[in-house]
Amino acid sequence: MQLTLEFGGGLELLCNSVKIHNINVDPQAEEEKLTMKHLLPWIRTNLIKERPEMFMKGDSVRPGVLVLVNDCDWELSGQLDTVLEEKDVVVFISTLHGG
Repeated sequence: MQLTLEFGGGLELLCNSVKIHNINVDPQAEEEKLTMKHLLPWIRTNLIKERPEMFMKGDSVRPGVLVLVNDCDWELSGQLDTVLEEKDVVVFISTLHGG
């Protein structure tokens, strides 16, 4: 399944400063559909190059990371249970800032 992932608000620094990633990822064998629950560990393993603890806490993203699936807050679509479809765009934006 082809997806576009975008990282902003400083999260791109965890991915070698690359903001946009066009990826191909398939659902796990026992899963019929790809969900965010499967995508997040895939991102941690395949895209995050340093400090994965800044992106994920447990099985989800860290507090302060806004997740949008096709411009819709994932909290409205089921968070980890959000089902992804071909050519979806998933955006991760850190809302935490130093100062």
